[in-house]
Amino acid sequence: MTALLRLGTRGSKLALTQAGLVRDALAKAVPTLAAPDAIEIVVLKTTGDVIQDRPLSEAGGKGLFVKEIEEAMLAQRIDAAVHSMKDMPTAQPPGLAISAFLPREDARDVLIAGDVRRIVDLARGAVVGTSALRRRAQLLHRRPDLKIVNLRGNVDTRLAKREAGVVEATLLALAGLKRLGLAHVGTPVPEDEMLPAVGQGAICIECRADDAKTLAWLAGIDHAPTATCVAAEHAMLAVLDGSCRTPIAGHAILTDGVIHLRGLIAKPDGSELIAIERRGAASDAEALGRDAGQELLRRGGPGFLST
Repeated sequence: MTALLRLGTRGSKLALTQAGLVRDALAKAVPTLAAPDAIEIVVLKTTGDVIQDRPLSEAGGKGLFVKEIEEAMLAQRIDAAVHSMKDMPTAQPPGLAISAFLPREDARDVLIAGDVRRIVDLARGAVVGTSALRRRAQLLHRRPDLKIVNLRGNVDTRLAKREAGVVEATLLALAGLKRLGLAHVGTPVPEDEMLPAVGQGAICIECRADDAKTLAWLAGIDHAPTATCVAAEHAMLAVLDGSCRTPIAGHAILTDGVIHLRGLIAKPDGSELIAIERRGAASDAEALGRDAGQELLRRGGPGFLST
């Protein structure tokens, strides 16, 4: 049979796993999509997948893992796309919309450093591999003695490089490790030591804003609490106009109708770090996020995010 829904995704093992989670959720929630061939997963290569020799912050920042997938959607080669929310810009191209979220996984980072389980216990001058300015800045803020080097590649590649001694330690998102069955390889880092990236741990589904059929199907799997938390985080990020060139972190948690948002901005070398917290009603998530972003801008002052 011809597929009723074509889901676009990157081709990494993690991306394919996440697309499978969306496919399975849709098949369970929407009887029309329950047939084995009703949903086709279409693999697309993005600019972010091609660039492996330098940090993404040097290649254009946010959007490098989604641009080609969004172009395929606008050209109607696919009907929807599965993304890691942390890769998403704060605004979508005209005609596209983020329409659903799966329930969020644990958003924390994981320290992978052999027998060492805490950042404070890393050897003086230890070589830590990461391509994320957010992680770099927070590591150097706590441990300015560490040597941070660029480490790109998929999860398996980065784990292999650490095992081979290319670096003594690295940090990865716990959500991705859990989805790949690798949660045992490291130790989660408390958020007061390493605040996650905005959107980390959340899987989002994007589609054409005028595609009523796909929108109706996606509504059947949308996890509203995750959508609310991400809305607060992205509202903060939008005020800051953040990109991969700016160390920005943010994570919101929703408990009994109350949202708790933590955010920070930092200098890339970790020499300065400004953190905020906000609590408020879930219905005020976006306003709360904007207010948090505006406070960070005020406290950072002119030029903080561009240096």
